[in-house]
Amino acid sequence: MNDIAQARPDVTAMPRKAPARLRGWRERAVVAGLLACAALSVLTTAGIVAVLGVEAARFFAEVGLGEFLGDTRWTPLFADPHFGIWPLVSATLLTSAIAVAVALPFGLLSAIYLSEFAPPRARRLLKPALEVLAGIPTIVYGFFALVVVTPLLQNVVPGLAGFNALSPGLVMGIMITPMIASLSEDALTAVPASLREAAYGLGAGKLPTIFRVVLPSALSGIAASVVLAVSRAIGETMIVAIAAGQQPRFTLDPRVPVETMSAYIVQVSMGDVPTGTLAYRTLFAVGAALFVMTFVMNLLAQRLARRFRRLV
Repeated sequence: MNDIAQARPDVTAMPRKAPARLRGWRERAVVAGLLACAALSVLTTAGIVAVLGVEAARFFAEVGLGEFLGDTRWTPLFADPHFGIWPLVSATLLTSAIAVAVALPFGLLSAIYLSEFAPPRARRLLKPALEVLAGIPTIVYGFFALVVVTPLLQNVVPGLAGFNALSPGLVMGIMITPMIASLSEDALTAVPASLREAAYGLGAGKLPTIFRVVLPSALSGIAASVVLAVSRAIGETMIVAIAAGQQPRFTLDPRVPVETMSAYIVQVSMGDVPTGTLAYRTLFAVGAALFVMTFVMNLLAQRLARRFRRLV
């Protein structure tokens, strides 16, 4: 009996559960904290939109929307000002297209290798090494494009200027490759193994299974990675500000100096333009145009992702 009594747990030493009322307060506090975080992000976005909208409205009160969208010359800081946005838009799209043309094949092939072919040890080593590229400061990429890539390209590309769209576009492609590779690899890894086994059971080989089963199943995740990478390329500033030049011109020739929308924002933000002037308000007009471009692109990407999910 003494042994049985000694074996009984000490009820007084056991931890007591918190009262139901106290647990309720804790849960409500956690919910309130999460709601505050979500509201903060929404309010920040709303504040950005409000600032851009107010200042852009003041700009368009003096410059017509027809001139902004219909002219192909952008010289707001000159004695004879022109406010056509297309030189900045064409340069932004040109450098971004070059970057995506580099990053998409390399990033997607890297993701396929890491997900489907690489042994676990190689994957643990290669994926962090690939993501190191995303941690390099963009100003380092810009100087690399100007000092290393441009002189190398001038030996093989005739007529390539010292400042051009080709060099920063290629370097931006290297910069966003880890983003596409990492997110696409996560999407490919998330595809259920049963789909692969079903394809193998029907007699499909390794490559047909990857390209006809795995890739279509992960297409929404891959599309999301591409959209994020394109948004990063469109909004990139330091690389194009250093290596692309600051000569706004409406052209699709990657060999000549150009000025992107983000590079122009940097130029105006240097403080040489008086606050409140029309030239200063072009900063917000260009920022609003850039915001609309990325917003529309994200909406289209979401619709494509939903359509791909239905097809799969």
